[in-house]
Amino acid sequence: MLHRVTGLGVMLFLVLHVIDTSWAVFYPGLYEKAVASYQSPLFTLGEFGLVACVIYHAFNGIRIGVMDYRPELWRHQERAAYMVLGATGITLVPTFVIMFGHVLKHYNTPNIYIMPLDEVLIGQLPFAVGIALAVVAAIIFSFVSGLLVGSDDPKPARSAKAAGSRVERFWWSYMRLSGLLILPLVFGHLAMVHLVQGVFDLTTAGATVVGTNFINETGTAVEFVGARWTFALAGVTVWKLYDIALLALVTIHGFNGLRYVLTDYTSFSPLLRRASVYVCIIGAVVLLILGGGALIGSISQASIDMAIESACELGRALPACG
Repeated sequence: MLHRVTGLGVMLFLVLHVIDTSWAVFYPGLYEKAVASYQSPLFTLGEFGLVACVIYHAFNGIRIGVMDYRPELWRHQERAAYMVLGATGITLVPTFVIMFGHVLKHYNTPNIYIMPLDEVLIGQLPFAVGIALAVVAAIIFSFVSGLLVGSDDPKPARSAKAAGSRVERFWWSYMRLSGLLILPLVFGHLAMVHLVQGVFDLTTAGATVVGTNFINETGTAVEFVGARWTFALAGVTVWKLYDIALLALVTIHGFNGLRYVLTDYTSFSPLLRRASVYVCIIGAVVLLILGGGALIGSISQASIDMAIESACELGRALPACG
């Protein structure tokens, strides 16, 4: 249950984060507002919860993977579960101390902008509406496909059953392999954005952009993202490739995990079970298109200028605001 709950927590943030970050390319002004909401007290508390979810889910995923490949170890699963909890706690102590240091530094900075709680909550309404529309669309697709294909056969043909088993074996292997590949990518991202600098440094004028030799001259989140994605080593935009790998692996891993959870709890209804699969497909496709489109795109000076304008309208004390 903890593995599923923490996975759902990470998935919720993933949806917000990928869509918001795509706005750095498509709607720079909206991205500044999104980052301002991330720097609010509500999301600051959520950041600690997110990091806890990621670390526990990663450690427990390793436990599950090891025991799946070594079934004889399952007799030690209870002890291993406590070891995961212990490892999570040990890891979180120094992590939270470092993160809290960033929080104290930010809130002790004069003239910082703090987005009011009502604006933060209103800013999340489009996501709630989008998720609701995806659910409605999935149910409609499920209903129509049920009419076209017919009700689920309680005794499917042997060939169809074998094909389904091969597909599920593929996803079983994918979840374990992708989980291993995701570990260094996710922990690297957490270290850079939550420990080395912290989310508040995304909008600090004159700060070095983590992982690059660029300076965020304007103090906008859009310039921060643009600097990371254009930074190149030997002609290779390393952080853009890093984020492409992270986007693809985490999105597919996360939505397939969500499929497991939803279909487990909707097995009593063929309509809802099909809808659960469709909503996961819709979510994955939307995130891959938006995130991939942003990564393929570019951030121009005009985008940074729009970000500055939005930041000034919010009341942030940027050098360019005068």
